[in-house]
Amino acid sequence: MIKQVIVVRKDLHMRMGKIAAQVAHASMKVLLDRSFRYFTPKSKSGEVKTLHYQLSMTKDEPLYEWLEGKFTKIVVYCNMESELKEVEVQCHYNQIPYATITDFGLTEFHGKLTDTCVAVGPWYSDEIDKITGDFKLL
Repeated sequence: MIKQVIVVRKDLHMRMGKIAAQVAHASMKVLLDRSFRYFTPKSKSGEVKTLHYQLSMTKDEPLYEWLEGKFTKIVVYCNMESELKEVEVQCHYNQIPYATITDFGLTEFHGKLTDTCVAVGPWYSDEIDKITGDFKLL
């Protein structure tokens, strides 16, 4: 099975709406990081150019199976920033796609850049579980 797990920092005491936004950012960022971005050129009439994103993958990749399937997502929490950083390290070491969200602090963190969550996968469930399996559901 292919899934995505988003690990959220509980120690930040974010509002539920803020958590929802950060989780959505993380889930999308994994896909956008895998995509190719390009612009269509401006037309002679001066129309604004358009930004396009294109994903490139083969049918045997976990991302392809995930997008064609159930989009399984699980949200869990960690208790401190060091645990979030360890998730990143393990994903990098095991070559599992991940995306960390750093909030700019405009609404909750007094202008301080703050890592709020990390999306792990989509990838094979058994490999993700080795990294996130001890975290509790949010």
